[in-house]
Amino acid sequence: MSEDIEKILKESRTIAVVGLSPRPERASHSVARYLQAQGYRIIPVNPTVEEVLGERSYPDLASIPETVDVVDIFRRSEHVPPIVEAAIAVGARTVWMQEGVVHEKAAQKAKAAGLLVVMDRCMLKEHGRLKAAGKLS
Repeated sequence: MSEDIEKILKESRTIAVVGLSPRPERASHSVARYLQAQGYRIIPVNPTVEEVLGERSYPDLASIPETVDVVDIFRRSEHVPPIVEAAIAVGARTVWMQEGVVHEKAAQKAKAAGLLVVMDRCMLKEHGRLKAAGKLS
């Protein structure tokens, strides 16, 4: 898993953050803000807002007009299956379920479609850990 996480964080550039909140106190907001500061392109996916972190928000993955490397999921576990289906449909390379988000069946479906899958891990924490270890710049 650690090798996959390092590969994802080194090779990915565009991250669609599903459930990205405009509220700074929410984990989705602080994680996305950190990733944006690290040079990743963040694309908010939230049908209830027009913009987050200076980026246009889209109602769903299918509406994003560019290629997405990672679909970072900040939704409850029961909402994961249709998000994974959409990630497969848009050609994402990775599905990343944040801390507390676990859905084994959806993960297996994503893996069967050739996607890398990370579950129950925080992108900010993993990036920070690899950066501190000198594995990311």
